[in-house]
Amino acid sequence: MNKLKIGLPTGSLQKTTVDLFRKAGIEITVNSRSYYPITSDKEVEVILIKPQEIPMFVEDEVIDLGITGLDWIKETDAKVEKIKEFEYAKRGFNKVKWVLAVPEKSKIRTVKDLEGKTVSTELMNLTKKYFKKNNVKAKAEFSWGATEVKCPVFADAIIDLTETGATLKANNLRVIDIVFESTTTMISNKKALKDKWKKNKINEIKMLLEAALLGMQKVMLEMNVSKEKLDGLIKILPCMKSPTVSELFGEQGYAVKVAVNKDEVPKILPKIIKAGATDVLEFQLNRVVP
Repeated sequence: MNKLKIGLPTGSLQKTTVDLFRKAGIEITVNSRSYYPITSDKEVEVILIKPQEIPMFVEDEVIDLGITGLDWIKETDAKVEKIKEFEYAKRGFNKVKWVLAVPEKSKIRTVKDLEGKTVSTELMNLTKKYFKKNNVKAKAEFSWGATEVKCPVFADAIIDLTETGATLKANNLRVIDIVFESTTTMISNKKALKDKWKKNKINEIKMLLEAALLGMQKVMLEMNVSKEKLDGLIKILPCMKSPTVSELFGEQGYAVKVAVNKDEVPKILPKIIKAGATDVLEFQLNRVVP
């Protein structure tokens, strides 16, 4: 049987990625004692790997497909084929940022003030490129984690990954610059993509993940509206393409369906009620294929 070897990230992205695969229709059962989860898709073999290592293993053709951060692809300078960038992280549907941060009371205000200073980070190569780009001579020291605690005792500043900034604020750190924005990225290698079966399988998984991710971000709103107020309602409804409109039995008006972003619903509901919508229903979506 053909098999596609997939490397999925451990750490902060693991749960979100496993949940995304489940919503895409591929169940992944993780055993805390094993890095080889069981999958519902017999054509897929999953290995849990640190995201920092996934680009290298994909480049070396140890695995066919990997999901990791764009930051680690750039950091390792791995020669891989980018399949798709997904905007999701541990807590939401967005990019994450590597930021330059200093203690609240630090006199450092810009990257130029790092001259002769020490910066703690896990992102060594991109940090050195950042210094070079800004023509600053500073020392980058590798951090084995918990980078936010390195200031001010062990370093003058840090370059660390953040999604919401809450951890930095909790440690009395102030962001002074964005060094790199990263996305969760699906990658493969030329060998796998030259294999017809593997390429088809990769494209299938990509489509399913895209549909699942879109489904997680959207909901379906259904509502009724009178004939007189239909045009006014349609004008204010956001949607992927255009609403689905069907006539109600007995010429009692129209039923309207529209897929909208989940986070927009609290703002949309008062507007559509004011525009004449009644009997409004909200449904969760599993997968959405545009």
